[in-house]
Amino acid sequence: MRSVLPIFVTLMLVTPGLAQEAADAVAPEDATETGTSGLSERAMAALAARDAGDPVTAQDWMVAAANPLAVEAGADVLAAGGTAADAMVAVQAVLGLVEPQSSGLGGGAFLVYYDALSGELTTLDGRETAPHAATPTLFQDETGEPLGFFDAVVGGLSVGTPGTPALMEDAHRRWGQANWQSLLDPAISLADEGFSVSARMAGAIANDAERLSTFPATAAYFLPDGAPLAEGSLLQNPAYADTLRAMQIHGADAIYEGPIAEGIIDTVRSAEGNPGVLSLRDLEAYRVIERPAVCAEYRGMDVCGMGPPSSGALTVGQILGMVDNFTLEGPDNPDDWRLIGDASRLAFADRGRYMADSDFVPMPTEGLVDPAYLEERAQLIEGDRLDPGTALSEVAPGTPTWDHAQLWADDESFEFPSTSHISIVDTYGNVLSMTTTIENGFGSRLMAPGGFLLNNELTDFSFRTHRDRVPIANRLEPGKRPRSSMSPTIVMQDGEPILAIGSPGGSRIIGYVATAIIAHYDWGLDLQDALSLPHAVNRFGTYDLEEGTDAEALAEPLEAMGYEVNIRSLNSGLHAIAITPDGLVGAADPRREGIALGE
Repeated sequence: MRSVLPIFVTLMLVTPGLAQEAADAVAPEDATETGTSGLSERAMAALAARDAGDPVTAQDWMVAAANPLAVEAGADVLAAGGTAADAMVAVQAVLGLVEPQSSGLGGGAFLVYYDALSGELTTLDGRETAPHAATPTLFQDETGEPLGFFDAVVGGLSVGTPGTPALMEDAHRRWGQANWQSLLDPAISLADEGFSVSARMAGAIANDAERLSTFPATAAYFLPDGAPLAEGSLLQNPAYADTLRAMQIHGADAIYEGPIAEGIIDTVRSAEGNPGVLSLRDLEAYRVIERPAVCAEYRGMDVCGMGPPSSGALTVGQILGMVDNFTLEGPDNPDDWRLIGDASRLAFADRGRYMADSDFVPMPTEGLVDPAYLEERAQLIEGDRLDPGTALSEVAPGTPTWDHAQLWADDESFEFPSTSHISIVDTYGNVLSMTTTIENGFGSRLMAPGGFLLNNELTDFSFRTHRDRVPIANRLEPGKRPRSSMSPTIVMQDGEPILAIGSPGGSRIIGYVATAIIAHYDWGLDLQDALSLPHAVNRFGTYDLEEGTDAEALAEPLEAMGYEVNIRSLNSGLHAIAITPDGLVGAADPRREGIALGE
């Protein structure tokens, strides 16, 4: 048991009153407007700055996140003397209400934290875990073939043990100083009084209406009277407010045992057509894990982030570590994009072969970001030696140094472009970078009785267990945490933090973060321009170029080099804060509705 305290809470039910590109067929997140009702003048000014392409500056503290209402909640905490960990709790609680399609109490998160007092950088793993009753063939049919993605996602089968509530509490216990109860008050007020549904949330609901209508409680909340919530609608969530009140009294235990926990399990195990195997034992046993940060050298800096079970820090670090061997000229130079794209393809080959939950499978973590290994891999992209037309399946993983030998087969898993990112710097010099998710937009589409959606994180495991009789590292196992691409990052120089950055976007997160760092430090773009830069991402051989932007001009030269090019929507959600000798500089991705705010 997590606590000896009994939990007596009355909850209000929410009632009426395998192709990689399949991962892109989800709720669109390209609407950038947000309902501005209730926003302060400072938040409106931050929105105007973002839309004008101007970074936000401050001297004391700053927060950047995916929704102005959430940023306002965090800003109030920081202005009152709270720490970055305090502000994160307030921001996450509001995000779970105002953009439930991306993150919330039913999901998980990775946090990277620089403690100014100790000078230490560490990470907290709040990733969801597979239930103890889950088997490696959970997502296979009776013939042993993988299920279709949404056949696995929608319902209880895909739900892992949530980690976000425990992570919120753990971070506050370690680094917080504000009253825990007060940090949840802004979200409670918004849930009770209602908030204005943003264009992005409304668009996501409309696009996913068929799946959201699968379960009565979910449909009642997002599709009242059978119609998707419209932009500007006043939306209340009394059940979510009551859940947060329970957390005010009992902390994260309110989610992991007692009535809310029982409601989660009943929802998962009774999901019509696709019940899951999550149990109260799984909830009670969940723990946040502190892990050492994984850092890679780049241009005299250390780019640090979350190690396994995330592939983020390793793959971002590999891309930058290979590019570090070359001089880049600028974003208009196609050969720069060739180098970045080919470094990414090589990194993704290693990712597919080696990266998984290192508590379950041995990994060559240090070897993957060893400068000597990355210099050797960089020789493959010098000149035009890596054939642009070569598919990822034909790009061989490398042979990094191992502590001990292990043979794995290449992975086969999906990862969808949802999620959210938070960057915070407080007045004490603490720096936080956290990426938070319920995986696919709207997760499993199951609404818990506590007023929040449940994740579908188990579908981040490989649906297959073996390839050619060789086990896949990221196969599903009881208690295991699925591999992720979330890349919350803190860049360090001479032992001090100089940048906090991260993004949503599925497996493209890695490219978004790596390119933004290159744009800022190599190409000299200011922070807002670096986040606004049109995207060009190459993971598996095809070069994705962001439609409707200057990136389309790269199509012809890249095709002339032999690349297959795909012009498409690429909706990142980068949020970054730079710590400079002159103060703080913040920026928010114009593709989403977030802002940076500070003073």
